[in-house]
Amino acid sequence: MRASLLQIDVNDDETVADRRRRVADLVRDQAGVDLVVLPELWTTGAFAYEEFGTGAEPLDGPTHEAMSKAAGDAGVWLHAGSIPERAASGTGPETEAPLYNTSLVYSPAGERVAAYRKIHRFGFDKGEAVLMGAGTDLVTVRLPETVIGVATCYDLRFPELFRGLVDAGAQTFVLPAGWPERRRSHWTLLAQARAVENQAYVLACGTAGTHAGVPQAGHSIVVDPWGEVLAEAGPGEEILTVEFDPAKVEETREQFPALKDRLLGLDTPTR
Repeated sequence: MRASLLQIDVNDDETVADRRRRVADLVRDQAGVDLVVLPELWTTGAFAYEEFGTGAEPLDGPTHEAMSKAAGDAGVWLHAGSIPERAASGTGPETEAPLYNTSLVYSPAGERVAAYRKIHRFGFDKGEAVLMGAGTDLVTVRLPETVIGVATCYDLRFPELFRGLVDAGAQTFVLPAGWPERRRSHWTLLAQARAVENQAYVLACGTAGTHAGVPQAGHSIVVDPWGEVLAEAGPGEEILTVEFDPAKVEETREQFPALKDRLLGLDTPTR
């Protein structure tokens, strides 16, 4: 299987409309690969909190239109990263923010086959954590070669989400991110940890550039089920293309059946 991670440079010198057109063209250029992955919030920037409201769009908005057509033109599976989604009125409780950090996945026919609202919001009671609502549903998508489990950026720090995706059949985790450069060592460490503990591939696509004054880590990474790094990008805008064998997931799980030794339903210890 062949995948291309598009590590997009996001900065204030390019309008959202221009970036959307440019990224759509980059997706079309990937015709011949199986899966294309974009970063988190590449239209606005993951740290451009003040842009979330003005840049928000419905699921069938301009980014959907551009990415649907690009995926269909290229004939690829496309994880189109995430957008600030403005939900329809009346969605969720009245106290919940009407915005979500939502990932979009398209088939080679250009059909949107999944949307994932990010569950773990970053910000520690500010930024995304208060401006956007939290998703509640785990999302997997069955491709011909593998089942992908969808997560986003800060989700990477919460291993229980990935365990849930494994239980739902995931063999390959696809994770768009806007990860800051100052915590790049965590990015690499956590991507490898999620791969090793779940015996799954991790395809993690970050952004380059600077979001609202926050330098981005870049260094998109592909990790195999043994935790070996198959490919890693540098800090700038780059297209990282890698070939990997989805069959290695089940081979690894059979050769080293650690997942079978999970102890479920343990009681919480009393003190």
